[in-house]
Amino acid sequence: MTTTLRADAARNRDRVLATARALVTEGDLSLQLNDIARRAGVGVGTVYRHFPTRRALLEALAADAFATLLDQARTASREDEPWAGLRRLTRSLLVGQLTEPTLAEVLSTSPDEDATAPTTTRRAELAALAATVRERAVRAGQLRPDLTLDDLQHLVCGTAFAARIADAPADRVELYLAVLLAGVRVPDQG
Repeated sequence: MTTTLRADAARNRDRVLATARALVTEGDLSLQLNDIARRAGVGVGTVYRHFPTRRALLEALAADAFATLLDQARTASREDEPWAGLRRLTRSLLVGQLTEPTLAEVLSTSPDEDATAPTTTRRAELAALAATVRERAVRAGQLRPDLTLDDLQHLVCGTAFAARIADAPADRVELYLAVLLAGVRVPDQG
């Protein structure tokens, strides 16, 4: 059941999100709800009514990036060439984490920490799509079969961290992605 917010409640929610987004852009991922209320010019109760926990706010901020990632994962799972699908999914995960820090945090925590049902649903769909992409690449003899989905996620998170601390992260994405993919690919047997 979807509830439509009153106009004033919707404006307040938007102000809270905009304030939180500004903090994230400044590099502050602490998202202290009381501080956000003060900065947004709304009551603390207003913030907690829309986002009862920091995690709920984090998930709301990551929602658009998560939706984009899911679109890419769906496309990756339908690629004609399994390796192209794996590359698309891996690149989307890497770029998504670099461009949206809230997505990186949501993806790097366990599903039992999800605060909202939409995030749990998105996470389950992403896992199913990623499993399809992985399995297709393994069956094609392109991806090392000993690498689990968790292994791949950890490698992508580590690569995102490495790119994030580089002098020019955006300039390193394609190089780091190529190195990551070379490391998980089954070596040529000839």
